[in-house]
Amino acid sequence: MAKKLIAFKLNNQPVEVLIEARELLVHVLREQLAQTGTHIGCETSHCGACTVDFNGESVKSCTVLAIQANGGEVLTVEGLAQNGTLHPLQEAFMQDHGLQCGFCTPGMLMRSFRFLQENPDPTEEEIRSGMAGNLCRCTGYQNIVKAVKSAAAKMQPA
Repeated sequence: MAKKLIAFKLNNQPVEVLIEARELLVHVLREQLAQTGTHIGCETSHCGACTVDFNGESVKSCTVLAIQANGGEVLTVEGLAQNGTLHPLQEAFMQDHGLQCGFCTPGMLMRSFRFLQENPDPTEEEIRSGMAGNLCRCTGYQNIVKAVKSAAAKMQPA
């Protein structure tokens, strides 16, 4: 099968990669671009472990063909920290114990990142609803909700 060269911004950096038309974005991110923070979970879009920000929307990268990223912008969990400083969401997940085994955490961080862009001052109920597409087997969600709420407060303009 013929490969195609695609180009897009990954974590604000231009990248070019040769792909096959049938390759999923999650596999290209992990296997060719070494963005292993994006986890492969269910591969059916149910768990959200592979969530990335794609052209300003949360997407489950196991359902996006890599060729769709051509000319676009992808932000993975590796792109949240800036200049060695954790993003307020990463800080909050750490401080509020919003993780346990950590498998779902990259997807949770990426979904909460976009969610807070859409709703910068959410209630607990809105957080639960906004994060409903991302599953966690360990935490019971209490501290995830607490972390998102805490990060939202830190991200408010002064």
